[in-house]
Amino acid sequence: MATEAAVADQAKARPKTKKKTPRAEGRTPWWMWLAVAAIEIFCLFPFYWLINLSLKTGADLGDSSLIPPNPTLKNYESIFNNSDFTKALRNSAIISLSTTALALVVGSFCAYALARLRFRGKFLILALVLSITTFPAIAIAAPLFRLWSDMPFGLPELFNTIPGLIIPNLTFALPLAIYILVSFFKEIPKDLEEAALVDGATHFTAFRKVVVPLAAPGLATAGILTFIATWNEFLLAITLTSSPKARPVPAAIAFFTGSTQFEIPYGTITAASVVISVPLILLVLLFQKRIVAGLTAGAVKG
Repeated sequence: MATEAAVADQAKARPKTKKKTPRAEGRTPWWMWLAVAAIEIFCLFPFYWLINLSLKTGADLGDSSLIPPNPTLKNYESIFNNSDFTKALRNSAIISLSTTALALVVGSFCAYALARLRFRGKFLILALVLSITTFPAIAIAAPLFRLWSDMPFGLPELFNTIPGLIIPNLTFALPLAIYILVSFFKEIPKDLEEAALVDGATHFTAFRKVVVPLAAPGLATAGILTFIATWNEFLLAITLTSSPKARPVPAAIAFFTGSTQFEIPYGTITAASVVISVPLILLVLLFQKRIVAGLTAGAVKG
C-alpha cells in the first residue's frame, strides 16, 4: 500500500504536458507565408512588367509607373492585324505540335525498350542519348544551314521550310522525352503486361492498352516540356528561315519594326510576348499535377 501511495504522489507531482493538437502541429508559421509571398512576387513581377509595357503606347512607354497611365489595347490590335505575326503563330503551332507528337511516339518505343529489354550496353545507349541534350544548338546551326540550303542527291531543299525546323527540334526533344519515360516505365509493374499476354494479347497490344494508359503522367510531362522547349526555340528558327513563310513566333518578334527606322517597337514586342506566353502558362496550370508526377517518377523507392 505504501508503494502504491508513493507512486500516486509522484504521478501528481509530475508537471502535466499539454498535448499538441493536430491542428497546432500542422500550422504554418507566419514568416513562411511571408517568404513564399516574397518569392512569388519576385518571380511574377517580370511578367507583370511585360503586361504593363504592352498596355502603353507612345510617350507612356517611358513612364516607369507600376500602373499604366493610359492603358490601351492598340498594341494587341496591331499584332493581330499583322499577317506575318498570325502566320508565325500558325507555324509555331504546327512545328511544336508535330515535334511533340513525334517525340512521344518514337520516344515511348525507345524508352520502353530501354526499360524492359535486357541487353549489353543499355546504360551506354541511355548515356549517349542524354549527352545529346548537352550540345548547344549553335553547334549544329551552321552545318544545318549549309546542308538544308544545298541538299545532296537531288533532294528538295529544307531551308526555310517547316520540316526543316521540325527535324532539328526533334533532335533535342527526343532525348528529353526518352529520359523522362524510361524512369516512368520502370515503375510500372511487369506483372500487368504478363497478365495481358496470358489473356492472349500481343506485346504491342499490351503496350498500347496496358502500359501507355498507366504512363499517362509521364507522357503528359514529356509532351508539355517538349512543347515548351520547341515553342520557345529561337536560334535554329532564326538561322534556318529567311521569310515569314516558315518563320515561327520567336524569330518573327525579332523582325518587328517601328514607325521609323531607328525606333524600337517595345509596345508590340511586349504584346506579342504576352500572347505567346499565355498558351504555355495555361498548359502548366492545367497539367501541373501530371508534370510533378512525371518528374518525380522513380525518385522514391519502397
